[in-house]
Amino acid sequence: MRLFKKKKPDNQPEPAEPEKKKPDNQPEPAEPEKKEPDNQPEPKKKNKKKKVAFYELIGIGKEKEYFIENLAFLLSSGMDVITALDAIQAEMRTSGMRKMIDLTKDEINNGLAIWDALEKTKLLKPHIISLVRAGEESGQLPENLKVIVTQQKKDRIFRSKLRSAMMYPALVMGLTVFIGLGIAWFILPNLTNVFSQFKMELPLITRMLIATGNFLGEYGNIAIPAVLLGLTTALYFLFAYSKTKFIGQWIFCTLPGVKSLIQQVELARFGHILGTLLKAGLPVDQALNSVAQATTYNRYSRLYHFLYKNVKEGKSLQECFASYPKMNKYIPRPMQQIIISGEKSGNFADALVEMGKLFEEKTEITTKNLTVIMEPILLIIIWLAVSGVALAVIMPIYSLVGGFTAN
Repeated sequence: MRLFKKKKPDNQPEPAEPEKKKPDNQPEPAEPEKKEPDNQPEPKKKNKKKKVAFYELIGIGKEKEYFIENLAFLLSSGMDVITALDAIQAEMRTSGMRKMIDLTKDEINNGLAIWDALEKTKLLKPHIISLVRAGEESGQLPENLKVIVTQQKKDRIFRSKLRSAMMYPALVMGLTVFIGLGIAWFILPNLTNVFSQFKMELPLITRMLIATGNFLGEYGNIAIPAVLLGLTTALYFLFAYSKTKFIGQWIFCTLPGVKSLIQQVELARFGHILGTLLKAGLPVDQALNSVAQATTYNRYSRLYHFLYKNVKEGKSLQECFASYPKMNKYIPRPMQQIIISGEKSGNFADALVEMGKLFEEKTEITTKNLTVIMEPILLIIIWLAVSGVALAVIMPIYSLVGGFTAN
């Protein structure tokens, strides 16, 4: 009996052990209760701050250039990044640009590098971010920012040359279409009433003019706005919409003078950007990828992506030029030889910069010549249109006067 009594107290503390574990397990579910609700609303607030409305990004193109120029000036004067961004933000007029700078400051304060913060906010183009990254990692950020400012100025010059070359013919043709539609809508219906009273056989061109006048007299309120809307829509999809603007680019590249101007502008941009990126210390493949993202023409973008992929695989530029179809249409053979020799001799970056300067001078000459050539061509087109309307009006009048004199 004592043996049984001694065993019972020995067994009594054994069930007491889980009783001690229970209070140890009780605070465990309390730990996520304190942490989870505190952490859950924080990412939602950050996401709300990161949202920038689409309409707020309209019209910030000039302020982006102002942003880089002032950032380069302020950092070169010894100011820290956050203070420089505050000073630039105070001068911005658009709310979208101010929000983008706010996001950039938040990312930098959270521990990100400057180039990483700019990349996340998508404030700058990829090739500019590559230069910022190279400068930040090498300790030469102000110098690289000055190089970016120089690039942006040259890029503006290239764009302005293309626009100035196309602005004059576009303006003249637009005015011609506008005046022609006005004459057809308001004057032709009155002329058809006069010609319909002539008891004589009218010339073909006059009959066509009368048919057009009758149509516009009845359906002009619908036809003219429909034509204007159709022209606007066609121009948007040909030259502005990202998925279809390659058609408009193809049209430009088939025009004799414009084709050479586009080639010269692209080669000047290729030489300047690629040469600058290589001088800043970027590898060739990354520099080519940045150039491919910087160009606006699809055919040259495909070429640069091809060069990027093949160089990344270990091929030389000479092999890339030989394997790409119709390479001479994009880069002339003498320029290919200069690039190849520069790659072999180790002066690749200097050769590209010199090539950019060469084609920059050529674009100035081509722009002036193109404007001079386009003027007589446009005058001939306008003369043909005016002559057609004049003949359609004058020929039946002369016929009528000739009939009166004969009688």
